[in-house]
Amino acid sequence: MQTQGVDIVMAKLSIMDLAFFLTETDASPKHVGGLLMFRKPTKADAGYVEQVVAEYAGNINEMRAPFNQIIKFSRFSAPQWQVDSQFNIENHVFFHTLAGHDFRESLYAEVSELHSTRLDKSRPMWEMHVFQGIDDQRFAIYTKLHHAYADGVTMSSWLVNSLSKSARTKSVTPIWSVLPQKRLQNTADSISIMKVLTQLGGRYGDYFRAFAGLSKLSTQLALESLHLTKNAVAVPFKANPNTPLTGQVSAGRQIATAAVDMDRVTRLRKQTRSTLNHIALTCIDGALHRYLQDCECDIDEPITIQMPVNLRRRGDDSLGNKIGIVLVELASKTTDPYERLREIGFTLRNVRYQIDGVPPASVMAYTVLLGSLSLVGEALKLGDVLPPLGNTLVSNVPGPAKPLYLKGAKLEEMYPLSALTPSNHLNITLYSYDGRLQFGLVASQAMPNLDILSDYIHDAFDDLEDAVSPNRSKVEQK
Repeated sequence: MQTQGVDIVMAKLSIMDLAFFLTETDASPKHVGGLLMFRKPTKADAGYVEQVVAEYAGNINEMRAPFNQIIKFSRFSAPQWQVDSQFNIENHVFFHTLAGHDFRESLYAEVSELHSTRLDKSRPMWEMHVFQGIDDQRFAIYTKLHHAYADGVTMSSWLVNSLSKSARTKSVTPIWSVLPQKRLQNTADSISIMKVLTQLGGRYGDYFRAFAGLSKLSTQLALESLHLTKNAVAVPFKANPNTPLTGQVSAGRQIATAAVDMDRVTRLRKQTRSTLNHIALTCIDGALHRYLQDCECDIDEPITIQMPVNLRRRGDDSLGNKIGIVLVELASKTTDPYERLREIGFTLRNVRYQIDGVPPASVMAYTVLLGSLSLVGEALKLGDVLPPLGNTLVSNVPGPAKPLYLKGAKLEEMYPLSALTPSNHLNITLYSYDGRLQFGLVASQAMPNLDILSDYIHDAFDDLEDAVSPNRSKVEQK
């Protein structure tokens, strides 16, 4: 079965998009995913979920890029995206029946297996898996998409746009049909680093500003390395490698999740005059230190995280990746959650000030240079020998504040599941949706007791609330 959509050939890959292909291995697949859990509408018939699958599989007339495209490598030219003339929807949409006694436990086990395997680059590199079983009132959808097609923020926007704001909408809108038509005319950045800098900067004169910005970042790193400044962009490759968080990325994935009511986050923000990122990173930092204590390998120095920043200009809906990665030191080791919050808040404000002070192209170049060094180490299987770029990666993907629906079914939970970076066994992605701050945790099989880490994130929120409001009632804790 072939698509009847618009056959538009996409341009060459950007450097970052190409890197996701060239560095992909069985042990380190490069795709991003989304796990969505729904509650069936009242009085849904027994074949409701099968009908959802059938509507997805039968709706291919508006298949749009990149969902109908494959990567073509050539000996004499740069790799390019091309429309797959042999596209078959049966290779992309799948139906599963869960077995076991617990819906969530069985679902997470199945999704962990699916998230572990590479996508086949001989056909468009995306899949949608629909699950039902165990709980008659619920079903779930797991979607995976190769990172070269889009970053997590872009994938999230596609998923959100494919859902409805009303429970009364009874039709199914596939993710591949919601991209605006003009997107088909946009192209990814060229493989040339100079063109990347040009397109991000907008004019050839921005070459100089881009390189000046990169020089500024390099100078800041040099000053930080010499201990002449404090709380600048963190120095790369100085993270402690002797923890379960780092090492050569191995095959197999496991997932866990956590979620906190946004009302609690908002209350903490107002009480401490902090941002959502300040609160979330404070709790992640506390949870990680407690986890490392359990593993008898806690570290005295601050945990260093890799933190993606969005480099897209407002209104930019082109395909591919336009993100940068900055390194951020979290708090010094402490047992006081409020002290941890204050230090992280100060550091994030300083990092934001420094990143805003250089052109986006400089951040892109900085990311490519550091990422290339990490990828070389991973390719040479030196992840257990060389120091990691950072201890882990933590990103924040904004989501919708109001509930969404699929054919009358309410979307109750939505978790992003990302790829692991070189020498890191853990990735944490935040996602806000319908009054909840949600955490998607992805780890290699080499990292023990991932579920305990998700429990510790919940505990860290309790600890921070106790530190800010010692006299809060037990009712408020629930």
